[in-house]
Amino acid sequence: MSTAYTGPKAKLSFWQIFNMCFGFFGIQFGWSLQMGNMSAIYEFLGASPEQIPGLWLAAPMTGLIIQPIIGYWSDRTWHPKLGRRRPFFLVGAILSSALLFVMPNSSTVWMAAGVLWILDSSINVTMEPFRAFVADNLEEKQRSFGFSMQSMFIGLASFIAGYLPQLLVKWLGVSREKVNGTIPQNILLSFYIGAAVFFVSVMYTILRSKEYPPSQNENTNSTEPKLSIVAEIIDSIKNMPIQMKRLALVNFITWPGLFLMWFYYSTGVASQLFHGDPITNSNAFTMGLEHANTTSAILNLVTFGFSFTLSFWVGLLGKKHTHAICLLLGGIGLISVYYVQNVNFLYLSMGLVGIAWASILSMPYSMLAGFIPEQKMGIYMGIFNFFIVLPEIIASLFFGKIMSAFLHNDRLMAVQIGGGLLILASVVCVMIIKEEKS
Repeated sequence: MSTAYTGPKAKLSFWQIFNMCFGFFGIQFGWSLQMGNMSAIYEFLGASPEQIPGLWLAAPMTGLIIQPIIGYWSDRTWHPKLGRRRPFFLVGAILSSALLFVMPNSSTVWMAAGVLWILDSSINVTMEPFRAFVADNLEEKQRSFGFSMQSMFIGLASFIAGYLPQLLVKWLGVSREKVNGTIPQNILLSFYIGAAVFFVSVMYTILRSKEYPPSQNENTNSTEPKLSIVAEIIDSIKNMPIQMKRLALVNFITWPGLFLMWFYYSTGVASQLFHGDPITNSNAFTMGLEHANTTSAILNLVTFGFSFTLSFWVGLLGKKHTHAICLLLGGIGLISVYYVQNVNFLYLSMGLVGIAWASILSMPYSMLAGFIPEQKMGIYMGIFNFFIVLPEIIASLFFGKIMSAFLHNDRLMAVQIGGGLLILASVVCVMIIKEEKS
């Protein structure tokens, strides 16, 4: 069993941090294609709006199990050539890339749901250790920059992935017509490109990065408690640092707002603003999806640009207030979607969400990393992600009933509720988060 390296860490150059984080470009490219198109794929295959949350359920259920297990194993792994976290990057990249080829060829709703289940699990195998990877290799003063670099790649990849289906039509003349009556050709080809980008990007980080070897302190090794994986996870949950509990509550409120956006924003724009229908007027529906994905691409372009400024805002306002203000702006952006009269104003709405997204991807992890024991970085990052997948599970189980019984399948009203949750998370963040170590 290996233990974490606990000695002094060298200050890394810009390009060393770049190489270490570049794999996230590919991970997010594939994840953005999934998040931006899965609800539409389900509707193309015949699912109704109230069925959509339930069809997303398998993925977070799997993540709830896989993330702490991968964190536990990656804390205890050491390969002479691949190190601690990179073996998981490799396995996850191979599986995820293969499944991105399979997903758009799904012929039924339940086939797509099954593939999503396995795909999301595979992405988790790669993504979860990446957070610990940054914390492992950077000293405390560079961690905010490292997580901001991840946010920058996430924003850039999401921008390109969101705009890709429309670019394929405009630049290469790829058709919007359905393949065998199911998935439009431009979306099909986008997933194929995403599979290649995912694999190449993660391989670049694997080949161009290094990791610290495990500690050779025999006294530390000999006194380390020998717990089973289940006992270790339970013990870690029971003994979560207080800062982690506070941040977990903020995340627990934040992420349902994001999931409601992913569930319903694209199809809401396509059906309610472009007046399309996935069955009877699929061309208008596809055009609406493209506009929604383009505005989401602007969201991610703003994320990319704003990530470079996060260090400045943290220095000026502190991490807590920076995160709270960003959440507030994102909430205003989501609420405004419901009231736009001109679809071009959606660029402004999504730009505000992009500011929040940049912070969500970096600030909680930056505020958390200094409070986690080095030897448990992987498992605690996995447990912290509970408070991302648990809200998705709750939304998947119950929001379909809310959609049909109370919102009358008004997709954009669901997005507005998501905005309200981001504003609530902003208030809670200001009230309970402490920046200094206790």
